[in-house]
Amino acid sequence: MHYASLEECVIDLEKNGHLVRIKEQVDPHLEMAAIHLRVYEAGGPALLFENVKGSRFRAASNLFGTLDRSRFMFRKTFDLVQQLIRLKGDPMQAIKHPFSNLRVGLAATKALPLKNPMSKPVMHEAIRISDLPLIQHWPMDGGAFVTLPQVYTEDIDAPGIMKANLGMYRIQLTGNEYVRDQEIGLHYQLHRGIGIHQTKANKRGLPLKVSCFVGGPPSHTLSAVMPLPEGISEMTFAGVLGGRRFRYTYDNGFCISTDADFVITGEVYPGENKPEGPFGDHLGYYSLTHPFPLMRVHKVYARKNAIWPFTVVGRPPQEDTSFGALIHELTGDAIPQEIPGVKEVHAVDAAGVHPLLLAIGSERYTPYMPTKQPAELLTIANHILGTGQLSLAKFLFITADDSQQLHTHDIRAYMQFVLERINWQRDVHFYTNTTIDTLDYSGTGLNSGSKVVFAAYGEPQRQLCTEVPNVLQGLKGFGKATLAMPGVVALGAPAFTLQAKAAAEAAILDQQLEHKADELKGVAMIVLCDDPDFVSAKLNNYLWVTYTRCNPSHDIYGINPFTAHKHWGCEGPLVIDARIKPHHAPPVEKDPAVEKRIDAIFAKGGSLHGVLK
Repeated sequence: MHYASLEECVIDLEKNGHLVRIKEQVDPHLEMAAIHLRVYEAGGPALLFENVKGSRFRAASNLFGTLDRSRFMFRKTFDLVQQLIRLKGDPMQAIKHPFSNLRVGLAATKALPLKNPMSKPVMHEAIRISDLPLIQHWPMDGGAFVTLPQVYTEDIDAPGIMKANLGMYRIQLTGNEYVRDQEIGLHYQLHRGIGIHQTKANKRGLPLKVSCFVGGPPSHTLSAVMPLPEGISEMTFAGVLGGRRFRYTYDNGFCISTDADFVITGEVYPGENKPEGPFGDHLGYYSLTHPFPLMRVHKVYARKNAIWPFTVVGRPPQEDTSFGALIHELTGDAIPQEIPGVKEVHAVDAAGVHPLLLAIGSERYTPYMPTKQPAELLTIANHILGTGQLSLAKFLFITADDSQQLHTHDIRAYMQFVLERINWQRDVHFYTNTTIDTLDYSGTGLNSGSKVVFAAYGEPQRQLCTEVPNVLQGLKGFGKATLAMPGVVALGAPAFTLQAKAAAEAAILDQQLEHKADELKGVAMIVLCDDPDFVSAKLNNYLWVTYTRCNPSHDIYGINPFTAHKHWGCEGPLVIDARIKPHHAPPVEKDPAVEKRIDAIFAKGGSLHGVLK
């Protein structure tokens, strides 16, 4: 069905067995998040918190917690949106098959936003920030945050909804130095449309008007995270996906989504920042306190019987994983259409999305050459790293598969394919002193670090070991060695202290292994880590530890390394230092006392009894 409100969605989900109501009073300080995390981990239903301590408003979470539930919410429009995206890549299909594409054309009529007349009430009531469910998610968070915001801004040089930007940039409601009910924090990262809007407003010395929509039809929430090309309004996508035009009006110059459950309006003045954070984020670590734009609150609105939607992010997978899976299903071949030669791209959720990107490309430059080696792949890699949010990738693995049997979403098979073929003397390409994801603290500073491209193509170079070679056990200065996956050995190492000491430790490792080529021929990679048993316990642990805790330019070493004409390589296995460093942000961890308090809700007689089966 086409939802006109979040309330309609909640009722529909409950009627079809996708939602459970929690009637007990629950504290928004840690308890609500803890309940959500436990239910999400069990693949459980969406949740409606009917009795939020300190607030008269209800709250909902885990709406997008499974891909099946997300498909269910958009069951009337999902196929049509997929078809529209395909037509963008091949518009001739609409001409060749006009009748089969007629429904798509009709669906596209929902794209144009609908301005409501000013005579209608904008919202049911004006409230304060302190009236909202002030949810703190993790013990070290700096306060309460909005985790499913739709942050709306307009281009000051080209005002109007069709040139506006709608993005999901986290909002800090309380804590730190914010004046309660008057100021909130606005955190946004690199390559976000709001940054362009603020830059333009700053140049003219004017405040940027910001509207934060919360709730409304679920299509509005998904649109805020949809990676649309610059200049395409997210509100048009919301209309098509929701099967209902995005309805809006203006109040005192601020855009108001008239279908939202809550709207927070305010202004961001040039040069006004305040400390924002910490916040337990989607890499599985806290993003720390940094100065980010201050938003002076103008008004806060709520609709009648409003519901406050939220999610909890942390070490993946979490609910935002389902967002990514849903977007991938909707967009399909959008990236290959945008970047010539690309067949597949996969931002690996288990590694925090931006730290690790896997790609399959084409290799067509030199078919006349008897030796296969990366050529076109390097051109494609540069294109990927220059495209939107893909440019935030820290590790980019890229290969070509002539058999067309390889897929990036089969991570284990993909990694084995690359590690069998990669030539560490030739196929390692660094980008130093560059920008990385704001949430990644492995680099040299906020937004600063390095990248590396591993481009592999050709015949296998090695048969990957399936057991740890004896030569890696009992190394002087190192601990236990375990097999993380075929060809990858996790090696325990002393706690990291200084970069110079780490380089010396890598040299000691090299000295012990430099003449052991025969014993190491099945080892492609050695991961230095704090806990090799944890790294090897499952694939996701290897992905998370290795690629979130490494700054390529500083933390990649090798056995028998060399530098020739400014190109670095190694003759033996690659060595990645994935130990926790002193400058890293701490990982998010649950509070045992809170976990114990929420047990009653899952026990016999509690609202969630039986949902964890």
